[in-house]
Amino acid sequence: MSNVIKPRSGTAFKMKKGERLKVTDPLGEQVADLYCFNEHDIKEFLSSGRSLDYNESLTFKSGSKLYSNQSNVMMEIIEDLVEEHDFLLTPCSVDTFTHFYPHEDPVPGCHGNLVNALAKYDIPEHLIGTTFNTFMHVGVSPDGKLKVLPPKSKAGDYIIFEATMDLIVGLTACSAGESNNFKYKPINYEILQ
Repeated sequence: MSNVIKPRSGTAFKMKKGERLKVTDPLGEQVADLYCFNEHDIKEFLSSGRSLDYNESLTFKSGSKLYSNQSNVMMEIIEDLVEEHDFLLTPCSVDTFTHFYPHEDPVPGCHGNLVNALAKYDIPEHLIGTTFNTFMHVGVSPDGKLKVLPPKSKAGDYIIFEATMDLIVGLTACSAGESNNFKYKPINYEILQ
């Protein structure tokens, strides 16, 4: 049974080692920010830097592993229909909206939505770092400039992660306009045994 994350919101849940998380973009061009913690020690959490380093790649797809700040594998990508994700940019926040969209009223963004969702597990805000931005398309030009482009995900596309330890997972339906081609849609997810 699939769960729905409403547009511009987030949720948090636990996963046991060996369980699989299927994240689906039901309507297309919608990013989902993912972050996770070791359920038994929240001082161990997802690390963009370790993951980029140990995968020796900016590209994540089937077979890629997501590492913790303690160099342990937290998740492995088992199946991926999109193979275009970002692990460079931080989750959007009130500050992001103030910076990039100064003429719009700021919203909590993925950072705020993760803070709120993970609070039920007593996870403090300062431990939430760079998220795995599922389906997000970020171009890197030869001069090093970053450009956020429309996601390549189409309606029904999905990615499946397998937990390699017991986890607390935060997941959002991203709130940033540019990241989602300026449309805000839901994200579906389910835990597969």
